[in-house]
Amino acid sequence: MTSGYEPNPDDFKWELYNINEDFSQANNLVEKHPDKLKELQDAFDVEASKYNVYPLDASFASRVDPAIRPSLTRGRNEFTYYPGMVRIPEGSAPDFKNKSWTIAAEITIPKNGANGVLATIGGRFGGWVLMMQDGKPQFVYALSNQPQHKFRVASNQRIAEGNHIIRFNFKYDGGGIGKGATGTLFVDEKQVAQGQIPQTAISRFSLDETFDVGADTGTPVAEDYVSKMPFPFSGTLKRFVVVLEPDKLTEDERKRLHEELAKAMMSVH
Repeated sequence: MTSGYEPNPDDFKWELYNINEDFSQANNLVEKHPDKLKELQDAFDVEASKYNVYPLDASFASRVDPAIRPSLTRGRNEFTYYPGMVRIPEGSAPDFKNKSWTIAAEITIPKNGANGVLATIGGRFGGWVLMMQDGKPQFVYALSNQPQHKFRVASNQRIAEGNHIIRFNFKYDGGGIGKGATGTLFVDEKQVAQGQIPQTAISRFSLDETFDVGADTGTPVAEDYVSKMPFPFSGTLKRFVVVLEPDKLTEDERKRLHEELAKAMMSVH
């Protein structure tokens, strides 16, 4: 039995290829050679019964859903991280989708200034990064790898030497999944920048990128620092705090969220 958002194996269409002549499997020969298809189907049925392959199971998406596994983050809404906490799988990191949240970095800027990644999740094809560039704090949200899907909220003021708190507030618009948000950047609780993020990720930023604090160990969210990877923060990062607000999704919206997650998982199956 499969859920409403996973394919039914009984609906799969059989395909037939002559890999001796068509190694890329471009020409489906089902209609030309139905007899050969029937012969191979019968052979498959014998082997499948022999090795207990039946019933066929298409529940790949639900089985790889992190929600069905033990979690250190589920049910929590406040988290504190420290430098060196990198390569945290997205399924084990705070869930930043479809809700409002706040992140804050407690830092010390040396005399000559500091640059680098304070925290990031995802990468070039989807995610966000809070960083220092040219001595100025900025936040970049990537919906995809396309330039029009890179949304930046950046201060034009350099941060002076000393102790500071850089905070970014992500206020979700609500009204469903994947909606927009307003991003506001603060330095020592003084607003230094604000911008709109018109569309956000629905279910996953990535299947292979991670949550990193103090550096970026995957692909860059913004191409600005691709040549500086992993772009570690050159000042002192004392701690990084995450506070999540509860999501306000309806049951129908939660169902659609699971459907989108299933599609993402099936795309790599």
